[in-house]
Amino acid sequence: MANMPISQAREQLPAVIELCQTEAVILEKYGKPQAVVISYERYDELMNALEDLEDLERIKEVEADIEVHGTIPWEEVRRDLGLE
Repeated sequence: MANMPISQAREQLPAVIELCQTEAVILEKYGKPQAVVISYERYDELMNALEDLEDLERIKEVEADIEVHGTIPWEEVRRDLGLE
């Protein structure tokens, strides 16, 4: 990771964009982190990973609900959906 003052990043935006292709660039204001610049590819990877984790959490919730309440018989589902 590279750290850079926001003022420097503003002046050297093309260099920041190039650098973020290989590592995250932490933008600082008065020495404190304010934002992170990452490549689009890395952003996409992180968002996909987050969505996967959210999906896994939802699966755990559904499994826990099934354990408590059981499942709905297929015949009842078909009837409720008007598939019979």
